[in-house]
Amino acid sequence: MHILWDFDGTLFNTYPIYQKLMKEVLPDRSEQEILAHIKISFTHAFSYFHMTVSQIRAFRDLMHQVPAKAVQPFDGLENVLSSAEKHVIMTHNNRHDVLQVLKYHQLDSYFNDIVAYEDGFPKKPDPASYVYLDRKYGIDLVIGDRLLDIISGRKIGSRTCLFQNRQPGADFYLEDYREFFNVINNNF
Repeated sequence: MHILWDFDGTLFNTYPIYQKLMKEVLPDRSEQEILAHIKISFTHAFSYFHMTVSQIRAFRDLMHQVPAKAVQPFDGLENVLSSAEKHVIMTHNNRHDVLQVLKYHQLDSYFNDIVAYEDGFPKKPDPASYVYLDRKYGIDLVIGDRLLDIISGRKIGSRTCLFQNRQPGADFYLEDYREFFNVINNNF
């Protein structure tokens, strides 16, 4: 099986960290409100909160200061990674930060490729990056935590899985990677 993964909120539990960092920049907003909007997308949150260029820059600077050890993979992830033939990542994050986290947790060797922000592909749900990765690796399954992650998976004809999100539109739903084999083996 060849799997295309989203990074934030799918491979690693980054939202609690991002939520706290945005709270530092927007102290008058609640953490719950911040989380609800960053889970849609950062672009959406920046717009929703009417963030200034300096606030966005401050938030991004804080993000780059987060040590790799503070970002934790979801439970059961490594078992899933060790079971498939190929893994690729499509993220709006930057490659350097993603690689630092993967290397720190000794998960970098599982990934064949990463398409990141600096590669210049249009943002999800535009399927251009997915088409590129599918042509190169033949993607069987797309796993993400947001609908915009799986919309592109549908466009390339792959099966899709939403992680910790029950919005309609995915082929499969997972709350925990420890249930991956039961869900996938029974439905793939």
